[in-house]
Amino acid sequence: SGNPIFQGWYADPEAIVFDNKFWVYPTYSAKYEEQVFMDAFSSSDLVTWKKHGHVLDTADFKWAKKAVWAPSITKKDNKYYIFFGANDIQSDQETGGIGIGVSDKPEGPFKDYLGKPLIDKFYNGAQPIDQFIFKDKDGQYYLIYGGWGHCNIGKMKPDFTGFVPFEDGKLFKEITPKGYVEGPYMFIRNGKYYFMWSEGGWTGPDYSVAYAIADSPMGPFKRVDKILKQDPKVATGAGHHSVIKHPQTGDYYIVYHRRPLNETNGNHRVTCIDKMEFDVNGFIKPVQI
Repeated sequence: SGNPIFQGWYADPEAIVFDNKFWVYPTYSAKYEEQVFMDAFSSSDLVTWKKHGHVLDTADFKWAKKAVWAPSITKKDNKYYIFFGANDIQSDQETGGIGIGVSDKPEGPFKDYLGKPLIDKFYNGAQPIDQFIFKDKDGQYYLIYGGWGHCNIGKMKPDFTGFVPFEDGKLFKEITPKGYVEGPYMFIRNGKYYFMWSEGGWTGPDYSVAYAIADSPMGPFKRVDKILKQDPKVATGAGHHSVIKHPQTGDYYIVYHRRPLNETNGNHRVTCIDKMEFDVNGFIKPVQI
């Protein structure tokens, strides 16, 4: 389709395949007070995209008022669950954090699953934002999340109403790799766990994506390298991504946001797709944006 893949200001895209159709769920990129809904986009060929407006709206979430960010979605037992951050809380005394919406269809509408946030406090220093719902090989779901330079992982209960404590009794383990800022993402390839994240400041030109590889979702994660960054001839601020594996070809694609050149508005971010390739040793090659 060329980049950006659809018109409008959209960031933090979560791309996923449902029933051989490609879906992208981004943040509506605007002032915090205007971030009160989410749109989604679907495509059968990665070329033509259909917009689904307001698949999620804060009108359906009494506690969510603004700064609705970085959705992550999964299908479980014929229901679709979307995880998102709201209100940009700065302390445990504020209302907000990570919530869950539920729907019978990928295009929504998503309604409040819990009637309250799933995570509304700071654990291990991680701001409760930038959540990614990860399904392991054994069917166990984990929530990986965190801003402010800290990343946590928690083991979800089967009904997604909360978390199963780890052996030490804690709900969350910190798995923060060196350089981590926010935007975690994980996938499995050839039995290895690829853990990816964003570095730099989201409003700046140096926003970028790095990764690590481990044998378990718990790590330990040793930073390998940066694989997505600005190209001053194309666009800047390339980061906060997700990954799709094409169900027919097996090709990998990275879906991310970036800033058009000469753009001064911090909220002007657009969603793009580029191919992501691996070398013979399984390392990710730098992506040409």
